[in-house]
Amino acid sequence: MVLRIKKHPDPILGKKAKEVEEITGEIEKLASDMLETMYDNQGVGLAASQVGVQKRVFVTDTGSGPQVFINPKILKKYGKEDSEEGCLSVPGDFLKIKRAKSLEVEALNLEGKKFKIKASGLLSRAIQQEMDHLEGILIIDRMSFWQKLKRKLLGR
Repeated sequence: MVLRIKKHPDPILGKKAKEVEEITGEIEKLASDMLETMYDNQGVGLAASQVGVQKRVFVTDTGSGPQVFINPKILKKYGKEDSEEGCLSVPGDFLKIKRAKSLEVEALNLEGKKFKIKASGLLSRAIQQEMDHLEGILIIDRMSFWQKLKRKLLGR
């Protein structure tokens, strides 16, 4: 089922998500609905908070197939790079954001098994943006002073 994506300035987007205590049918359905919603909106990542659920869950698909991350933790970050990003919760804005070039992340899958991956490129960037969502941070919170001024002048 395609869910409604919360848009800025919805207050839920600024709240920190809670750990998933147990992977239930409800969490499995949430992940499935989130993937359907992400695909329906041509996204590459979607956090549960973006659909109004304060759980530490996000999904991605950067071209290598869908992935579900439950209670994710970034273990290591490598390098830095600036790149343009968009966000389904802040439609129409594409901003240059400085992020780690690559990273190692650990999470649970839908079977409750812990996994670790190394990510670079678009997947690394998608993971970092979705992790921000779980902390209540949007891309507009990472804008420079000049980006914020320009956005204000454009009436966004």
